[in-house]
Order: sequence, then structure tokens, then C-alpha cells
Amino acid sequence: MHDHRGHDHGHGHSHAIGPNADRRWLIAALALILAFMAGEVVVGLVADSLALLSDAAHMLTDAAAIVLALIAMRLAARPAKGNFTYGLRRVEILSAQLNGVTLVVLAVVFAIEAVHRFRHPPDVEGGLVLVTAVIGIGVNALATWLLSRADRRSLNVEGAFQHLLNDLFAFIATAVAGAIVLLTGWARADAVATMLVALSMAYAGWGLVRDSWWVFLEAAPRGLDVAAIDGDLHAVEGVVDVHDLHVWEVTSGFPNLSAHLLLAPDQNCHARREEIAALLADRYGIQHTTLQVDHYREPLIDPEELRSGGRVTPH
Repeated sequence: MHDHRGHDHGHGHSHAIGPNADRRWLIAALALILAFMAGEVVVGLVADSLALLSDAAHMLTDAAAIVLALIAMRLAARPAKGNFTYGLRRVEILSAQLNGVTLVVLAVVFAIEAVHRFRHPPDVEGGLVLVTAVIGIGVNALATWLLSRADRRSLNVEGAFQHLLNDLFAFIATAVAGAIVLLTGWARADAVATMLVALSMAYAGWGLVRDSWWVFLEAAPRGLDVAAIDGDLHAVEGVVDVHDLHVWEVTSGFPNLSAHLLLAPDQNCHARREEIAALLADRYGIQHTTLQVDHYREPLIDPEELRSGGRVTPH
């Protein structure tokens, strides 16, 4: 048996998203959010605006999301050792999942309170709400832009970004509600704005939960067609069969592939393995591969029978 196992790690490629360049953008956004959040809580209490208070609570979760993202970055950057053969890279996915769950929970809380306030609207100071919301739009637009400069291929960064983006939507809705209250006196506009924000938060939160579970379930990374990969491997000269093909993602930007390939007896296993590793890296961006390559006993079975389900005895 010729058992050629290749591990192509592709030094120089980005296994996971590099934290150093992203960290400064997250810290800058965090400083903006904390400064504005403190003022918003005070104004929200004075104006008796649920929309402002929900925005402030959301900004608190924004701050927590960024802090969590920074911690996850630090842990993910630690080298692999001991039983953690991939290091702590998947901590980033845990962070993204927690951010998603938080958004969904907050959406439910605000939706319930919005329904209550729609039925029993309090007096809302529309002017204070409008001015604070307009300032909030500027602050969140800047914070969202700062996070957009970071690498959002990381679900960890994307989770923090979604928190800020939804907060920006929230401030826009709150500003509109404040203007309506100020111009018409219709206090229920505050509750309507809160409900719209809750729906936006639920949508973004569900997306993060779904994508993080996709990684935890070790499904093939989104955008990679496993059937196409299988077809391309079968099309390589000398390849008779491909089985035990697995494609998964350790963390954001770190796809992995393993497969067992059977080659015709006249093929050079080492050369074919290198060719296939290069194909996977160039065509699909998969640079971390584990390939087991064997010859098969040609007299036992012909390639057509093998492709139709026959078994092979490698040597």
C-alpha cells in the first residue's frame, strides 16, 4: 500500500483573520459608544422615551459585543498547544453566536415593551428625542464606519458590526419618531419606532446565530460547492476515485479539506498530491488540506466499475 498523506498548510496565507489591524478600529468604536451611551441614558429618562432607552440598552450591548470581540481576538491569536491543536480560533465563533443570541433576546424584550407602550403611550418629549437621535446617528455612523474598516470576513467582527449597524437604524427610526411626536403629538410613534428596531435586531441576530451554527456543525463554508470540488478532483489526470471527502471551517477564513484519493498504478502519488493541493488553493482558496493518496490494483477492477460503486483494494 502506498499511503501518502499530505498536509498543506500554505504558510503566508490567512488561516484566521489577523487581529492586530482590526483591534484599533474596534477600540476606537468602543470609546465613541461608551461616551455617547452615558448621555443618552440621562436624556432618555428625562424625555421618558422608550426608543431612546432601548437605543441606550442596545449601545450597551454594542459595547459588550466589541469588548467580547476584542477578548476573542486575543484568545484566537494564541498558538496551538496541548490538546487544543487548532488553538482557540473557534472562540471567535462563540463570540459571534453570543452576539446573535443577545440581539434576538433584546428584540423580544423591546417588542413586548413596544406593544405595551402602544396600548398605553406615555408622554414623550419629542424635541429631546429628536436632538439626541440626530446626534446618535452621527456617532453610530462614525462607529459603524470604523468597524467597516476591520475585516468583516470574521464572524466575530461581523457580530460587533451588526450590533452597531442595527443601532444606526435604531437612531434613524428614533429620530423620525421624535419628529412625529414633536410635530403631531402622536406619542405612539415612539413605540412604532421601537418595534421596527426590534424587527431589525431579530433579523441580524438570527443571521449571526445561523452562520455560527453552520461552523459548529462543520458544514462546508458558504460559497464552496462540495459537488464541484469533488468533480474537479475526479477530473485530475490519473485520479480514479475520491471518497471520504470532507470540507469544513475551523473559524472564519480558515477552510479545511480532507480526502482519500485512488490513483492509477502508473501515477506518481507525490506529484499528484501536490497538483491537487495547488488546485484546491488556487480555485477554492482551501490551503489547509489533508490528502491520503493510494494506488489501486488494476487487475481487480476497472475504472468504470469503480466509478459505478465497485470497491478497490489499494496496494
